[in-house]
This record gives sequence, structure tokens and C-alpha cells, in this order.
Amino acid sequence: MHPRSLAVAVVLATSACRSDATTPPSSAQDQAPPVLVGPVERADVEKQVPGWISDAEIDGEAAAKLASVPPGAEVTIIFGTWCGDSRREVPRLWRAFDAAGAPLPFTLKQIGVDTQKTAPQIDKAAIDLRYVPTIIVSREGREVGRIVESVAGGVIERELLALLDGSKTGLITGRTDLGPSS
Repeated sequence: MHPRSLAVAVVLATSACRSDATTPPSSAQDQAPPVLVGPVERADVEKQVPGWISDAEIDGEAAAKLASVPPGAEVTIIFGTWCGDSRREVPRLWRAFDAAGAPLPFTLKQIGVDTQKTAPQIDKAAIDLRYVPTIIVSREGREVGRIVESVAGGVIERELLALLDGSKTGLITGRTDLGPSS
């Protein structure tokens, strides 16, 4: 087991994840997934939250280019194991990282949040965390851009590449209530 695995807190999903808090789930299939909070490794998620393995078709060219971005960036992925958008986008990024090969020229941090989008390792207000997943790209301690929830066109690895290679900065999102995308 990876040492960071010990820092992961598994929290049972609360009624905020279900539409009917008064009726217990009728079967194991209906139960909400475990909520992993804190620093999380991919292996932890894949082991503890069934179904978090993506077969999504990725942009192979963009994924391969992730291996050759300028070194030194930090990519922080903040996500909820209870969140459908996270379940769609994060495993897709993992597939892109696999295709890029190891080692990646950037540091990767992954933080699971609860249904209130909180975790002991993050200051929700300071980073303006409203939706998950949120992928923050930083260089030299400064945020250069972020991807929030989804991207127009659905190719998140292409947009992450643009933030890492400097061809885009700022907010990238498919949401219409956060302002224009870069």
C-alpha cells in the first residue's frame, strides 16, 4: 500500500448524495459510492470505488504531447468520488497520463473532497472551489489556469495540454455560469 493511502479518509455518502434521504437504498447497486477525502492516489480510487476505470477514447496526439511539456508545473486535480462529472473526466485524464508514459514532466496532486467540496488539505474559499472536478495548473507557485467541471468539445486532455504548454491561460470550462472560456 502506498504511504499516502493511509491519509485517505473514507466517508460513507450522506443523504445529500441521494434524492430521497428517508428511504434506504434497496440494494448494494443503489448505494452511493464511498466518498474519499484528502490526498488520493489513483489506485485507491480504482480499488475502493467500483466503476472508476475509463474506456473513453482519448486524443492520443494530445496525450502523447503531455510527456513533452515544459517541466516544473504542478497539476492539482480536485474531485469527488460521488460526482458524475468527476467520474467521467478524471479517469479519462488517467488514461491520457498512461498514454503519455512515465515520468510526466509535471507534479500531480489529487485531492478527494466530500459532498460539500471540502477536505482538510484545501481552503475552498481561497481557491474559489465551486464545482468538481477542478484541475488547477500552477507554475512557480502561481496559478496559470484551471479547468472546471468539463470542457467544450469534451476533450479534457487537449485543454490540459494547452494550459501546460502555455498556449492557453485562465479559465477553461463548458459551464456558462462561470464566464467565458479561454
